[in-house]
Amino acid sequence: MASSNGFIRKYGVIFGLLGIIIFFAIESPTYFFTSSNFILISKQSSINILLALGQMFVILTAGIDLSDGAIAGLVGAVAAGVTVATGNLFFGLLAGLGVGIGFGIVNGLIVAFAKVPAFIATLATMSAITGITLIYTQGEPIWNLPSSFDFIGQGSLLDIPFSIIIMALSFAVVWIILERTRYGRHVYAVGGNIKASRAAGVKISSVLISVYAISGLLAAIGGIILASRLGTAEPSAGSGYELDAIAAVVLGGTSLFGGEGWVVGTIIGGYIIAVLNNGMTIMNISAYYQEVVKGLVILLAVMLTSFGKKYWNE
Repeated sequence: MASSNGFIRKYGVIFGLLGIIIFFAIESPTYFFTSSNFILISKQSSINILLALGQMFVILTAGIDLSDGAIAGLVGAVAAGVTVATGNLFFGLLAGLGVGIGFGIVNGLIVAFAKVPAFIATLATMSAITGITLIYTQGEPIWNLPSSFDFIGQGSLLDIPFSIIIMALSFAVVWIILERTRYGRHVYAVGGNIKASRAAGVKISSVLISVYAISGLLAAIGGIILASRLGTAEPSAGSGYELDAIAAVVLGGTSLFGGEGWVVGTIIGGYIIAVLNNGMTIMNISAYYQEVVKGLVILLAVMLTSFGKKYWNE
């Protein structure tokens, strides 16, 4: 029974995604079940998946990062602003990535050394970063981005959208880190049993700071892609992305209590949200009802995970 439950908890998300795809394919085969639409879904999901991959590191340590959407918005603005001001894409990207990593480290320091609960710490920095973005942009979008900047979110290599390539490479790197490195084992261990990890010699503070830094980095990459795709850096561009990122991680089977998760599951969770958005839009379902449906799907996933932990002891 325990083995069966473990299989369902880990791979059930795949069947969930297939079920949603089949439903929309039956309801709207002409528009939904096409190769061009699946490419569009992948492009639409790339930003959320990047943020979700970073969020997964944090949640695996039993934390949460509510600031990654705000970081994405600020980084998009900084990268665009520096690129326009200097005329150099490299400087713009370097500045943006530096900002993302920097605020991630700040989050990690607050959680690791000030001992502020992650929810409160990142809620506070989310608010502060949102304000910094408005100050930096003066509440106005940044226009006139060069074609080299636009290519990141709009261009293609060998007919594959560049944003999808970035997402795939990021997934590969994250998978290797979490599944094949000592550091990855430490991340899981800190979330699974922090006292035992400390007794085993794991540097808890270093792990906590690093996971928030990684979250900031991946949020920064997502923010750059977002600004590039829009062709402008909007001050409010990253708003709400943190919730979809958390939802993707939870749908993918990562425990909010830490220590348990599957990188592939996070990718699938991101696709579930993108497919739901895409399919409901094609069916002309109101955006208000779409939010209700997504909320119910996430709630169902959390409830199933909780009940699985309660009634089956792996």
